[in-house]
Amino acid sequence: MSHADPVRLIARYLVGGTPCYGRLEGDAFLRMERAPWEGGGETGARDRRDAVRLLPPVLPTKIVCVGLNYTEHIAESATVLPGRAPQSRPDEPLLFLKPPSAVIGSGEAIRYPPGVGRLDPEAEMAVVIGRRAMAVAAADAHRYIAGLTCMNDVSARDYQRRDGQWTRAKGFDTFAPLGPWLAVGLDPATLSVECRVNGQVRQSGRTSDLLFPVPFLVSFISRVMTLEPGDVIATGTPAGVAPVVPGDRVEVEVEGVGVLENPVVSAAP
Repeated sequence: MSHADPVRLIARYLVGGTPCYGRLEGDAFLRMERAPWEGGGETGARDRRDAVRLLPPVLPTKIVCVGLNYTEHIAESATVLPGRAPQSRPDEPLLFLKPPSAVIGSGEAIRYPPGVGRLDPEAEMAVVIGRRAMAVAAADAHRYIAGLTCMNDVSARDYQRRDGQWTRAKGFDTFAPLGPWLAVGLDPATLSVECRVNGQVRQSGRTSDLLFPVPFLVSFISRVMTLEPGDVIATGTPAGVAPVVPGDRVEVEVEGVGVLENPVVSAAP
């Protein structure tokens, strides 16, 4: 990703039963041979937006999440996890993983699992990796980024408190909405990040407030694990987390990317 490039919005979608990539232009997608980070060019075919179904923009091998990466969210963490001591600013990024099986696209339903007492959406800017990354220098991080998208780090908050670690609380199916598409060429440094529930703003922050900015995160994580094309780094959530219930509609908006929208439904026991 070069910061000098014009921003392109690249969607992955289903048309005629076939998954395709395409660049958004007006009311249509200009179909591509494959993902642009795989060298795909435009084919000349146009697919109307109202004739396709959006899919998650990528199929990651892993989703690497960064906890407590906004100062105000650190302060509120003790209130959303009762019984937990207040957190201090971490010296290094706090990492955890979400499974690829949790990924859904914009418009798909977040399923509220039976037995969960509190379900929280968390709005995040997500970074998508475009080429294999190992021990990347922070100054070179932009060369490994395919683009940016919106992510909702859905969390079963009571399980997070009960388990003492976050795998179950963060790992249910449907707990990683991604989309609606990928913004290629967008600078991640100073973007607004917002969560709305039923049209009401819950969270509002800016990526300029990240404790560990994107180039540092790409470098730090790639020195822990190899990042593959399509892998996702979720950069953290601003303050303002609050629960949702079945029937609610959650929107995550990242400036310059778009709006990721998902309804909440009850999951069958």
